[in-house]
Amino acid sequence: MDKLFLDVNIPMYAGGKDHRYKESCAWIMTQVADGNLAVATDTEAIQEILYRYGAIKHWKIGVAMANSLMQLVPEIYPVDLEDVRRAVDLFQEYGPKGITARDVLHAAVMMNRGLARIMSTDSHFDLIEGITRVDPEDLFLHRRRQKSISK
Repeated sequence: MDKLFLDVNIPMYAGGKDHRYKESCAWIMTQVADGNLAVATDTEAIQEILYRYGAIKHWKIGVAMANSLMQLVPEIYPVDLEDVRRAVDLFQEYGPKGITARDVLHAAVMMNRGLARIMSTDSHFDLIEGITRVDPEDLFLHRRRQKSISK
């Protein structure tokens, strides 16, 4: 399997409260930690963790999650000027369709580094031409079915 871009919602759901995606996202993060799933992310993902946990005044959790993500993910891309330029172009096209500035920035980083697939719970990534979203539950259930067939 090719390298996937890891959206920040995966570790956040994995480490957060009970949610529909908690089990599948925790499994994804275990696969990353065990080296069974090749992923990369960007520095914006770290900023998003710090922003979210700072906003709810859970600074220690934010710091712990950011540090964990930096340890687990082998490639964390910086956001550079070419990424920002591409994000502006993407925002012009996809902003009116509801895609946030942060997510077009992730898409720009992906495109500029040759990544076409993102592991995310956010279905709006499905709207971006050239990006294929992998839902964590789909991969989790697919692998679970494969294991039960092979037994």
